Amino acid sequence: MFKKTLAVASIISTTFISGCASIVSEDVYPVAINSTPTASKFVIRNEAGQTIHQGSTPETVTLNAGNGYFSGADYTITFSREGYNDLTVNLESSVDGWYWGNILFGGLIGMLIVDPATGAMYKLPTEVNSNLSQNANQLSIRTLDTVAPNDLPKLVKLN
Repeated sequence: MFKKTLAVASIISTTFISGCASIVSEDVYPVAINSTPTASKFVIRNEAGQTIHQGSTPETVTLNAGNGYFSGADYTITFSREGYNDLTVNLESSVDGWYWGNILFGGLIGMLIVDPATGAMYKLPTEVNSNLSQNANQLSIRTLDTVAPNDLPKLVKLN
């Protein structure tokens, strides 16, 4: 009987000292950063404008979902590549559905303290895909073997 009571007490105490989202979800997320064309450079900045990460696509980065007590983290990602226009994309956190599980499992401690403090009440998208547009005002010179077959009719012959 003592073992059963201890097991039930353990389950109850775990439920009340931790939040539902912090048990089931994460407070950091891997985010795949992709672009067309690939090998584009990107810079991730937080809400304060600080550079969090720099890299080249495709790459997977790990980002915090929370940005303080009851505050989700939001980021801006700026893509650049020579011959293309720069592109800035917003990456915004949202409330994780598991956070609402605190109503049943985590109680007020999970809902008002644990999940908001750890950032586990928020989630981030798992990937960002961007399409950079070519800069129409730029002249590029390439050899024919580097031109895509569907771009061959667009070439202009120089005398």
